[in-house]
Amino acid sequence: MKHAPGIYRYGSARSKGEGLRIGVSRHVPRGVRREDWAKDGYFDLWLPLLSPSADLVNAYLSDKITWAVFSRRYRSQMKKRECSQIIDLLALMSQQATFCLGCFCEDETRCHRSLLQQLVAERCKVLKPH
Repeated sequence: MKHAPGIYRYGSARSKGEGLRIGVSRHVPRGVRREDWAKDGYFDLWLPLLSPSADLVNAYLSDKITWAVFSRRYRSQMKKRECSQIIDLLALMSQQATFCLGCFCEDETRCHRSLLQQLVAERCKVLKPH
């Protein structure tokens, strides 16, 4: 893999050379105008399809399930054809371009963006551009 996709938190300062910011949360930032999303550090492109379902997020945030269960269920949700196709695209893109995956969560180790980063890296090992 030429470039592993990076991860970032919405609203954080851009790092030099981080490339395209792809937002993978279910919701856009409240009170931020669409034309300010990129300027204010949220994302250049929003892909809510790669976010966990609302039910899954609510179950985790209300302590009904553990992080391990959340992780397993999120990975399962990302096996849907439309999600896996986008993950494959990101895997191929990561071999040629730099980009980052972002969300609102403060702790990246307990955020689906880290799981998505792993999924992209796993697919990168299988897919090769022609």
